[in-house]
Amino acid sequence: MNQLNRFRPARAVLAIAMALLAGCQAAAPRRVDLVIRNAMIYDGRGGDPYRGEIAVAAGKIEAVAPALRGISAARTIDARGLAVSPGFMNVLSWAPDSLIYDGRGLSDIRQGVTLEIFGEGDSYGPLTAESRAEMLKTQGDIRYDIPWTTLGEFLDFLAKKGVSPNIASFVGAATVRTHELGYANRAPTAAELARMQDLVRAAMREGALGVGSALIYAPGTYARTDELTALARAAGESGGGYISHMRSEGDRLLEALEELVGIARDAGVHAEVHHLKAAGESNWPKMRDAIARIDAARAAGLGITANMYTYTAGATGLDAAMPPWVQEGGIDAWVERLRDPAIAQRVIAEMRAPGKDWENLLYGAGSPDRVLLIGFKTEALKPLTGKTLAEVARMRGVSPEEAAIALVIEDHTRVSTAYYLMSEANVRLGLSQPWVSIDSDEGALAPEGAFLASTNHPRAYGSFARFLGKYVREEKVATLQDAIRRLTRLPAENWKLRDRGCLDPGCHADIVIFDPATIADHASFAEPRRFATGVVDVFVNGVQVLADGEHTGATPGQVVRGPGWTGWRASAAASGRAR
Repeated sequence: MNQLNRFRPARAVLAIAMALLAGCQAAAPRRVDLVIRNAMIYDGRGGDPYRGEIAVAAGKIEAVAPALRGISAARTIDARGLAVSPGFMNVLSWAPDSLIYDGRGLSDIRQGVTLEIFGEGDSYGPLTAESRAEMLKTQGDIRYDIPWTTLGEFLDFLAKKGVSPNIASFVGAATVRTHELGYANRAPTAAELARMQDLVRAAMREGALGVGSALIYAPGTYARTDELTALARAAGESGGGYISHMRSEGDRLLEALEELVGIARDAGVHAEVHHLKAAGESNWPKMRDAIARIDAARAAGLGITANMYTYTAGATGLDAAMPPWVQEGGIDAWVERLRDPAIAQRVIAEMRAPGKDWENLLYGAGSPDRVLLIGFKTEALKPLTGKTLAEVARMRGVSPEEAAIALVIEDHTRVSTAYYLMSEANVRLGLSQPWVSIDSDEGALAPEGAFLASTNHPRAYGSFARFLGKYVREEKVATLQDAIRRLTRLPAENWKLRDRGCLDPGCHADIVIFDPATIADHASFAEPRRFATGVVDVFVNGVQVLADGEHTGATPGQVVRGPGWTGWRASAAASGRAR
């Protein structure tokens, strides 16, 4: 036997062994961080839910299938009997201060919110020395230093501090205006407007989603349509949009809506109405017309959408009960004018009539009994928290208008205030529209610490749970699958948020597990700090922040950048993904 043939059997055995070993290695299960089993999956597309399993690895969705095979997990969650969806998006959040104080964002996390979007008219950058000083002066119970200048620096500051939800922001039209014009009530020069546009472009490169305006408040109300269109156009150059608390939600609601639609058309951008409503009983019939006009604009090819909170009362400040001219120059100038008896009498007269060129929410509420005082900075005034303006006026023996003026002077703030303005029928009508997403228009709070120094609108603790419980489950304004689409993929698509609001492989693992049969809000104006129930588990970027309804203490929130962010290319190169 030659030597070659002697080794052939041995070589054959070795080949077979190696093949078997290779087969075993090929069959070795992929290792992931988490598998959610027995899930009823609502993927945010609006279609019927389906039963399946979700694998999570390195903060992303790894796989979704009816039954995952070839995967082992460090941890498994059984979601039997529960809904699993992308995390919810709060399209109008006032959480910056609350997250600086307490990064957990409890009132929203316990409702399944995994993204807070800031920037209703004002943003936390870009700042000048003067605007920074004004911010420091008007801080309330939560006080902090301001080491940032740009919007991007602020978002990085907040994420580095540690927050549970993800964060994003529009750049404020009023903030950009203040940067160049201060608090002056005039149109910008051509050179000033060009610099304002450059500030918007810079904010877009830092990750802003677009431009946000709030046109009933000074100094935002001083902006003309052409100014807003120019800013929106600058944002649109890199894919950003325009979002607005419109110039009127009451007497001139339809005219204000036409302004927003015109800005979208002329700037070539997507545009959204903040907290869609018809404010004041005489204006309630306008809600159907407003919806019809939005539908018509959409049918004509414009990207017009809206967001809403789920209550008949709004919350803002006593500045919304006084004409903008008296507020020109900031809080110090405003208070100084109110101290002048002749000016105060002129203000009182205007507070008692419909605002001819401004939004008078005191008049719109119909009665000072429908105006609730919910937040003061001054200790001596805090006992008035939770009283109506009418009650305070009676206590002091003055008119409601005189009481409002005195409170602004004494507190040296706008004084946080709730106004009962909307009808329940209109809330249901608005929430039934397929292009309406949900907001809280509040902070992300907790019933402890500095948050106890003032009260809050119950929407801080209940807007999202109220939508899914009261309005979807009980009143059938939408199917559950479409409601989840409007909480997740709709805002992600509107604002071009990459790999968010979805459960596809490669999406960020922002996940909420909740019980559709029990999710409910419990906060009211009488008891505004009661947590919602029904949300069981919440994950942000693959990290569990809520476990069996309790916060884990984790703060994995990231900055979610808009379409103009110049870091996309570097981020894609680092991750090996083509963008």
